[in-house]
Amino acid sequence: MNHGDELKSLLLQKPRLTVAVAESLTCGRVQAQIGAVSGASDYFLGGITAYTLEQKVVHLGVDRAHARSVSCVSQRVAVEMSQGACALFGSDLGVATTGYAEPHAADGIRVPTAWWAMCHRRRGGWAMVISGLMEMPGMNRVQAQEAVAGEALRNLARYLRELRKGRAGKEA
Repeated sequence: MNHGDELKSLLLQKPRLTVAVAESLTCGRVQAQIGAVSGASDYFLGGITAYTLEQKVVHLGVDRAHARSVSCVSQRVAVEMSQGACALFGSDLGVATTGYAEPHAADGIRVPTAWWAMCHRRRGGWAMVISGLMEMPGMNRVQAQEAVAGEALRNLARYLRELRKGRAGKEA
């Protein structure tokens, strides 16, 4: 089963959940995989590719000072982007990616590096936020983008499987 089919199955179980996406590094690849499944409009509310600092601040509520200090690449930025996607689209779940798809000498980045984050908004607060860092030596730009999109979706599916089994988000 591909990510999209599994996510559809998990999101449509009771209670039904919705998802929105905020991407930078992955340039729409997460959205494309979610939206590739027939019936995605039953749970996918939308997504945004916010590539610049200004767009992350304006559309997703990312903290400008912090984002500027880390060139928009940190765990905090990824988490704020995922929460911003929830706020922007009114979804239950938000997924975000940010990072460097290739080395960037000016910022001391030697290999493709990225953060992904997923949040779950419940009862007016954040029930769960998970995130991860990926370093991808040897990958080219497109390979890194695909790897990060896949990792974000795998972790969303893992979270949903645990939630459906009653092991995730208990603090909500």
